[in-house]
Amino acid sequence: MTLAQLYEAGRRVVIGSLTFAAEDIIRFARDFDPQPFHLDEEEARHSLFGGLCASGWHTSAGWMHCFVEFWKGEIQRLAAEGLHAPKLGPSPGFRELKWLKPVYAGDTITYAVTLIEARVVASRPGWRINTILCEGENQHGEAVIRFESKVIEFA
Repeated sequence: MTLAQLYEAGRRVVIGSLTFAAEDIIRFARDFDPQPFHLDEEEARHSLFGGLCASGWHTSAGWMHCFVEFWKGEIQRLAAEGLHAPKLGPSPGFRELKWLKPVYAGDTITYAVTLIEARVVASRPGWRINTILCEGENQHGEAVIRFESKVIEFA
């Protein structure tokens, strides 16, 4: 079974949601993106954002977290149906990463994935490169993140 057999190209699939608590935003920023508007609520109020907001990298990591959890569930779901989930490997890269709107403390982001295309890798029998559109929107239905990723699928 391949991703293209499981998911029709163009079909958007919600993979999960994540709420960004102030403590989590600060913890992530302290370790990975120590800018004042991610670290300190008072300084954030006086920034161009007007409030504590998550690093774009935190928002991106949230997408990955939801995808991994979603895929674990899909593996179990397919196994219960007597099917083998495709093996997904690393991503050879992504493009067009856009942080479209700040993610503020308390926002819940719902992430989704859409298969754009799947192509066979001629030099690697049993391998495919899948191109997926990765998105996230806040609780108001506003897009906050969008990027296109490649995912290796192998036999």
